[in-house]
Amino acid sequence: MTPLSTRSTTAAPPTGVAVLGPQATALLYLLDRAFESWGVQAGAQPMIMPPLIPVEQLAELDYYRNFPHQAVVTAPLRLNGPDAGHDPVDGGFAPQTLETARLALPSAACYGVYLHLAGQELDAPQRVTVLGRCFRREEQYEDLRRLLGFHMREIVAVGDREFTEEHLRHFTAQVENFAARLELPLRKEAATDPFYDCGGSRARLQQLAPVKYEFLYEDLAIASVNVHRNFFGERLAITLNGESVFTSCVAFGLERWLSALTRRFGGWAEATAAVEQALAQG
Repeated sequence: MTPLSTRSTTAAPPTGVAVLGPQATALLYLLDRAFESWGVQAGAQPMIMPPLIPVEQLAELDYYRNFPHQAVVTAPLRLNGPDAGHDPVDGGFAPQTLETARLALPSAACYGVYLHLAGQELDAPQRVTVLGRCFRREEQYEDLRRLLGFHMREIVAVGDREFTEEHLRHFTAQVENFAARLELPLRKEAATDPFYDCGGSRARLQQLAPVKYEFLYEDLAIASVNVHRNFFGERLAITLNGESVFTSCVAFGLERWLSALTRRFGGWAEATAAVEQALAQG
């Protein structure tokens, strides 16, 4: 069968959505299986989280206060009236044709994990790995580097402080070792995401002990390790041994990995061969 296309095409400016051709899709799946296997080998349970989250649940986590620049919501259309227009105008539907937006398109895959565990007393620390379709509003979109909709693989730890900190040490080493085998030069930098209210005591603590580190290829962050301390445990009443849990996660932006690898190796076939060789060495 002749393939439809071997290239990745995107209409990033202005829509921020991309089509992955067969070679790009195969490489994305290859990477995702590798990252998922890292989690499974560390005891993570694979799960599937819902693609939409009630806006009121994210509001309880200060999401719209701390990430207003990224937020995307969705709403049904009112098109059943006699005067309803059934065609978009100027590329969209007017606000009066929309019902109240009660569902959000999450910007990270791990939110579903914490909301799933809300109100639970855990028997033991646990790890979960998820693949999410995530959405972020950006000032501008650029091919596979910066998209409105993209895939994110996460490996999440929920437990006590020591467990979640060891989780990040373990997967920091995994990322660095994989990059070394790939001969993909990455640098690790503290990030400045406004996870906590900029005026609160947690934000001041973040200045002393950053909660997020990114792994960058050139100027592009393709993975990150994130510690949330006991924020989600407190807000969602998730406990272990009667205490609010700590959480941490490692995240991989899969389309960003594709962008980095094809820039580094020059094409889809070359990037795929490099990943296969690196995985074989591991």
